[in-house]
Amino acid sequence: MPDENTLPELTSLEQEVYSWQTTIEGFGEADQRKLKAASVMISRIGGLGGLVAYELAAAGIGKLILAHGGNLRPSDLNRQLLMSESALDTSRIDCAVKRLQELNPRLEIISLPENVNDTNAVELVAEADVVVDCAPLFEERFFMNREAVGQGKPLVECAIFELEAHITSFKPGITGCLQCLYPEKPDY
Repeated sequence: MPDENTLPELTSLEQEVYSWQTTIEGFGEADQRKLKAASVMISRIGGLGGLVAYELAAAGIGKLILAHGGNLRPSDLNRQLLMSESALDTSRIDCAVKRLQELNPRLEIISLPENVNDTNAVELVAEADVVVDCAPLFEERFFMNREAVGQGKPLVECAIFELEAHITSFKPGITGCLQCLYPEKPDY
C-alpha cells in the first residue's frame, strides 16, 4: 500500500460523495484515499459477487477486476442485482460493468467475460490487492486460492446456498488457505 504522500487525492466531487463515510470515527479522508488506491478482484458477479462489487463501487474502491462468463437468463434477474431485464440474452459481465459505471463513473473496471480458470487466474489475481471468491464451483476457487497463495494476496472466500452463508478470509503467511480448509473438492 502506498504511503499517505503517494495516495491519490480526492476530487471535490469525491469528497462530497464520500462525506458521510469519511466522518465515521476511525475512517477518515486518508482511509478513503487508500480505498481509492486499492483494487479488488471478484470472481462471478452474480447474486453474491454482484452485491460485493456494487458495495465496493459505492464505497469508492479504485479498481475492480471482474470475471464472469455467460449470458443473462431470466432466472438470474431475481437475485443478481447488477443485471437488468433489458440485457437478457446478452453478456452478464457487460451488463454488470454498465451498472457499476452508472453508479460510480470514477471506478476503473477490468472485465473478463469468462469464469476463472487455470489459464486466466494468474493475470486476474496479479491485478488485485485482494481477491474475493464468489464462485460456486470449487475448481474455480482452487485456481484463485493457488494464485492468491503464490502471489501473497489476501483471499476472501464467500458462499451462499439457500439460506446458509459462509465467509472466510485467508492471508498467505499468516493463516491457512482455502485448500487447507478443503483439501479436496467437497461432494455436494
